[in-house]
Amino acid sequence: MKITGVNTYLMRIPLITPFKTALRTVDAIEDVVVELLTDEGAVGYGEAPPTAVITGDTLPSIAGAVTGFIVPKLLGRQVLDIEGNCQAVQASMVHNTSPKAAVEMALYDLYGKALGAPLYRLLGGAKQSLMTNLTISVDTPDKMAQDAAEAARRGFRVLKVKLGSDPSQDIARLKAVQAACPKDMVLRADANQGWTPREALRILGRIREEGIELELVEQPVKAWDVDGLRRVTAGASVPVLADESVFTEQDAARILSTGAADMVNIKLMKTGGLSGALRICAIAETHRASCMMGCMLEGNVAVTAAAHLAMAKDVIRKIDLDGPALCRENPVLGGAAFDGPNITLPEKPGLGIEGVEGLVPYRV
Repeated sequence: MKITGVNTYLMRIPLITPFKTALRTVDAIEDVVVELLTDEGAVGYGEAPPTAVITGDTLPSIAGAVTGFIVPKLLGRQVLDIEGNCQAVQASMVHNTSPKAAVEMALYDLYGKALGAPLYRLLGGAKQSLMTNLTISVDTPDKMAQDAAEAARRGFRVLKVKLGSDPSQDIARLKAVQAACPKDMVLRADANQGWTPREALRILGRIREEGIELELVEQPVKAWDVDGLRRVTAGASVPVLADESVFTEQDAARILSTGAADMVNIKLMKTGGLSGALRICAIAETHRASCMMGCMLEGNVAVTAAAHLAMAKDVIRKIDLDGPALCRENPVLGGAAFDGPNITLPEKPGLGIEGVEGLVPYRV
């Protein structure tokens, strides 16, 4: 089976409620969906969101990179040469991690279809299901409390609470969320780079004084401030998870070997795809550190690919794959199934995706 071409589409899905962080506000998913074509009629699916404030990628840059630079390097190549194909993707251009991730998803999808097995099994996994947290967007304390109560009603038992847009309100936000939730609700805080190291230590100290229990705090300081991140990790009373500070395996090795964070958040849009994510898993295993499997604001194509990896690797112990749970609808046929916080994958070859409804052709 050989690769013969590519189609790119725009997928737009409205959100249940606006997604707000210290970095951005989004009302709908608007992602590029990739169809990688073969001479035997099999199609591989991938997806990439534009997250310019984190990866630098936009809708035009994603589609242009896929059609103009990445896929031309794959034409005529054998689907089963997954290692060589991923190397070709990564060598096609520097940066542009999101379009690379979308193409790698499609390559791994075709790889599984060619071998007739689900991707997570080909990656060595045997987990049967995952449980994701749900994100509570940063807002007023009252609105965040309402959103947290609704999440509990939907069956979620782990919440990722977005903070950092106005540090003076963050304690009130967490107190309101905690008060609105059952006592067994697990809370994770994510500042999205919104604090200085001094603010982070002060706020985390106040959180402890107020009796608010956090499982972890994610990316408290700027991505580039590794020294500041290290100071927070050394002085914090809760584990620190590095997100925007970790794109590559080199980043993960530097963060974990120097004690700058306790854990790392793997996102396919940062790693440039599954091949880079697998290398970060290996680094984390070497340092006896655990990982979170996260996502940007992604639909069910990209989240399905991430779920396959999470089911395959024991080092991935925390799950933040709530993109589809934030959406009003799911146009993806097949792929990951959501029942509240519980994610299961179909026992079908590759990603288990059969198609996507309502796509609009998108090419630049």
